[in-house]
Amino acid sequence: MQHIQSYIEEHKDRFLNELIDLLKIPSISADSAYKNDVLKTADAIKTSLELAGCDHVEVCETEGYPIVYGEKIIDKNLPTVLVYGHYDVQPPDPIELWTSPPFEPVIKTTELHPEGAIFARGACDDKGQMYMHVKAMEFMTKTNQLPCNVKFMIEGEEEVGSVNLSKFVKNNQEKLKNDVILISDTGMIAKDVPSITTGLRGLSYVEVEVTGPNRDLHSGLYGGAVANPINVLTKMIASLHDENNHITIPGFYDKVENLSDAERAEMAKAPFSLEDYKKALDIDAVYGEEGYTTNERNSIRPTLDVNGIWGGYTGEGTKTVIASKAYAKISMRLVPHQDWEDITQLFKTHFESIAPAGVKVKVKPHHGGQGYVTPIDSIGYQAASKAYEDTFGTTPIPQRSGGSIPIVSLFEQELKSKTILMGFGLNSDAIHSPNEHYGVWNYFKGIETIPLFYKYFTELSK
Repeated sequence: MQHIQSYIEEHKDRFLNELIDLLKIPSISADSAYKNDVLKTADAIKTSLELAGCDHVEVCETEGYPIVYGEKIIDKNLPTVLVYGHYDVQPPDPIELWTSPPFEPVIKTTELHPEGAIFARGACDDKGQMYMHVKAMEFMTKTNQLPCNVKFMIEGEEEVGSVNLSKFVKNNQEKLKNDVILISDTGMIAKDVPSITTGLRGLSYVEVEVTGPNRDLHSGLYGGAVANPINVLTKMIASLHDENNHITIPGFYDKVENLSDAERAEMAKAPFSLEDYKKALDIDAVYGEEGYTTNERNSIRPTLDVNGIWGGYTGEGTKTVIASKAYAKISMRLVPHQDWEDITQLFKTHFESIAPAGVKVKVKPHHGGQGYVTPIDSIGYQAASKAYEDTFGTTPIPQRSGGSIPIVSLFEQELKSKTILMGFGLNSDAIHSPNEHYGVWNYFKGIETIPLFYKYFTELSK
């Protein structure tokens, strides 16, 4: 790939400004109040793909938010790369913890990013990383260096479970036919330690409701005589882990893959400082399942976490009530071979069974997805590795991620092709949190590296 660095240097201000304009649109898929903004973002992506050189771009309607599809087919005898990304973002709450408004992007210098980082919701997850592919496409088409066919599928519902994407993939297998799928919605170990994600955890997300009396009660007149749903819910949740932080749901671990000592030893070679990890999070100790390291706990082991809990009076001052209802949202990160629907049912059965007399329990499943592992001996992985070697000057480390991209396993099932996860974010980028950001250096490094994947994948496919 000739002149890629000079092309980026020549256009870097425009590349940044285009991303900043995209980040200004609050495309929050979880909140219907932002529907028009999500649709506006889809139109913006369509325009960007057209300007980047796609010959055909369309906004494909679904029962929810649309999917933006684009393609450039230069020779049907050449390989085809399918790029997946998403244009929707997480809600920015709690707003008061942001140091600048979440949809007013600003570039600030940090210790890790002396050249600056873009602070905004969606900066890393996934607008910034998705847009690297659009700009990489622009470089390849404008300089006449696109070595193979490319298709784009950019959705607007990843943060709410990708329900309609699943239907779209199943109904458009010929349109989406490809030789490899390329995604940048993950991270790497450090700016000087590139890595390629080879595994993702699955996900089961549920909401629980505990109901006691038919109305809120005076805590003096009824306290001690009636089951308090908030007290009950907290006890039920606490019982889901034992003293070793092992999940107590019967059957939960039946299909968990136990990695060999040799595999765990390979994982341990990745650079990691426990002290730096604790310092970055301002904690004095780590916490988790007995018998596993921090990096194992957040990648190869399943988890169960409360994402939100509420009930009763939470306003200013006091109100002495026993709430009629209490609620919690709970997510379970799963490892390969754990089926998310099976785990959801196991949770439901168990949670309902441990409810004491005096309360009623409802478990409402939300969404989920399967885990995924990609082999490191595939042509796609080798092409990605060579691309990183060229731009970083070192061989990337294969790494399993603790995060989930639920539709990756569906891609392999329906489209029969492997997914390569070329992420350029860092764990410190605060995705899903206040002050999400993405390094300017990382953004440009992705644009520089992605075209080389196309080059090497095409060469290795011959």
